[in-house]
Amino acid sequence: MPKTKLLLPEHFPFTVEIPVRITDLNYGGHVGNDSILSLIHEIRVQFLRHHRYGELDLAGVGLIMADVTIEFKSELFYGDALWASVAAAEFSRVGFELYYRLAKKSGEKMVPVAFARTAMICYDYAQKKIVSVPKEVCTKLLS
Repeated sequence: MPKTKLLLPEHFPFTVEIPVRITDLNYGGHVGNDSILSLIHEIRVQFLRHHRYGELDLAGVGLIMADVTIEFKSELFYGDALWASVAAAEFSRVGFELYYRLAKKSGEKMVPVAFARTAMICYDYAQKKIVSVPKEVCTKLLS
């Protein structure tokens, strides 16, 4: 079976450090795949907050994750610090994609842990319908 291979943007304008919690570990003693998805959610929330947005208030609209792709690279353990970078790209009328580059320090070098992409759709929760991306969002998230 062919392995998923994400093409990442060259520039990641936002980076955050997140410590690995004991609750992120699975029975194998490393961060589980379900925890990686939860960490991506936390990273996305911090990225949006950096731009003064939230998942329920992106310049007046909400967000729904339409799909996710995760390419696992290496293990992550309790006590590791996760360095996560985010880039917004591929804006359409109703959504955009967020790319995530997750890494950990090993000695003096950064080791890739996972690459991910989430497709985000703008949504009006009150009316229960997909809506357009607010104009200001494209400019802000790309900076």
